[in-house]
Amino acid sequence: METKIVIARAMVLLSMSCMIRCAFADEGLLVKMTLVQNASASGAFCLDGSLPAYHLDRGFGSGASNWLLQFEGGGWCNDRKSCMERANTRRGSTKYMSKMEVFSGILSNNASRNPDFYNWNRVKLRYCDGASFGGNSKYDNGTSVIYFRGQKIWEAIIHDLLPKGLGTAHMALLSGCSAGGLSSFLHCDNFASILPANTSVKCLSDAGFFMDEMDISSNRTMRTFYKEVVQLQGVEQNLNENCTSSHVPELCIFPQYALKYIETPFFILNSAYDVYQFHNILVPPQADPRGLWSRCKLNPAACNPNQIMILQGFRNDMLATLRWFLDSSIRGGMYINSCFAHCQSESQDTWFADDSPRIHNKTIAEAVGDWYFSRKESKEIDCPYPCDTTCHNLIP
Repeated sequence: METKIVIARAMVLLSMSCMIRCAFADEGLLVKMTLVQNASASGAFCLDGSLPAYHLDRGFGSGASNWLLQFEGGGWCNDRKSCMERANTRRGSTKYMSKMEVFSGILSNNASRNPDFYNWNRVKLRYCDGASFGGNSKYDNGTSVIYFRGQKIWEAIIHDLLPKGLGTAHMALLSGCSAGGLSSFLHCDNFASILPANTSVKCLSDAGFFMDEMDISSNRTMRTFYKEVVQLQGVEQNLNENCTSSHVPELCIFPQYALKYIETPFFILNSAYDVYQFHNILVPPQADPRGLWSRCKLNPAACNPNQIMILQGFRNDMLATLRWFLDSSIRGGMYINSCFAHCQSESQDTWFADDSPRIHNKTIAEAVGDWYFSRKESKEIDCPYPCDTTCHNLIP
């Protein structure tokens, strides 16, 4: 049972490392937390029963009527034990969250650091449900209560923001990192349906394209884990109905199955060697009991030829899965680089800086901007590791 919790804990560590990097990038912009005071009326609670929250930095000038919503990431919990543990941390309760958040990268208000979205209304949705804002159930054994209300949290935050200007948005972008990137897939069309028909709505997932891939021991570790999350937290009822009518329902939490049914324009930002997927989907700890991959996980330069071949196979599988999107999606965009990283939009050094990663001399921020504003087609795929010398390999 303990090995099942490793995935969630590893994701939390990755998200913490991202926050540390971001804090040094844009230390001047701190945004206060807003609790959704009327959330309890609809039963929208964090795991521990506390109120959900977000951080809003108001737009200005030409961006005053535009909105960017960013889902926070931070893993998942797949059984009552791990969810109860999570409920006593900032991943399951707003009581333990920082009341001020650093806005960096895609959330920056500095034109030189975030040229296309700096003056938009920018919102960070805090994550406290453990199922990518997707669940709708509750566990109550008479002495302990855990709320699995991610879907209601999403709805409560949206309804709190609508009268604050979101309801009359001219342009809107729904984004997210990691588990928050998965949330973008889950809620993209719903977000578009809530806003006025004349609003330009698009969605972005950063490091959220989690693959339904066999690990090195030929087990589908992530499929099993996600199935437990879906069943425990009542996520199935909130998955895309067209997808669940065509697939085993719990598979539709995987972006590779859900993406074909999303009608809203979508951009996929992901590393072909995403370190979370490398460490927990391709080579989870239980698949490597002798630790033969330990050095490779810490430093890709230490990987032996066979390990590199397996990593290249994972990249090939990701690209094969996305081939139809690359060839057929007219309104879609993508940026698949070869950096050993996880989440690249919230950190200033990977989003837009002098030494940011580049594909064909284009930064991530430039690629996303080109796609959102339809300046040019924006579908960038990097050459395989180790060819890209611009990478920031962010191994936790």
